Parts: sequence; structure tokens; C-alpha cells
Amino acid sequence: MRLIAVFCILSWRIFWMTMLNRFARSAAVTLAFTERETALLDRLVPDPEQSSPSKTLSSYLIKLARLGGYLARTRDPPPGNTVMWRGLSRLSDIALGAKLASPLSICG
Repeated sequence: MRLIAVFCILSWRIFWMTMLNRFARSAAVTLAFTERETALLDRLVPDPEQSSPSKTLSSYLIKLARLGGYLARTRDPPPGNTVMWRGLSRLSDIALGAKLASPLSICG
């Protein structure tokens, strides 16, 4: 029963992020991501070379979707829930690995 509750919360976050990408493209990044997540996304997914790096929510959601396999071509539709789920899953794994690798997390 608790596992279903956790999956419901995660799926709601994915759906919410997908809809934010479609309707509130210029919102603040801190609305959906922590500072650590944005720093990791900046290191993992480079900005396109044609444009200057933008710090909008839409650009970071596209970076998250690219982690999940979204190609971000000019004529591609906006990323869907499945791609966002894969990207968030991968980002959380990477964030956990980065936290474990930091010198502050070493005990004893």
C-alpha cells in the first residue's frame, strides 16, 4: 500500500513537470528543481551551441527529458510522461551517486 502511495506521488510530479513544460515555459527553475538537480543537469546535458544558455524552467525540463532519451530536434513534439519519468529516474540515480561520492558523506 505504501509503495503505491510513493508511485502516485512520483507520477504526479512527472505529470506536473510535463504540463509545466507545455504551459509555463518561462517560470523559475526553482519551481520544480533543487539547486543540486540544476547543477547536475548543467554538468550532464550541455546547452545547445546556437543559443545562449537560458535558465528557464523549460530549458531544464528539456535537459531532464534528454536524460530520458528525448532527442530535442526542432520538429519534435514536447516530451511526454514516459521520457520525463526515465529522465527523472536517471537524475535521481546520478544525484544519489554524487552525494555518496562527496567527501562530506564519508563516515568514520
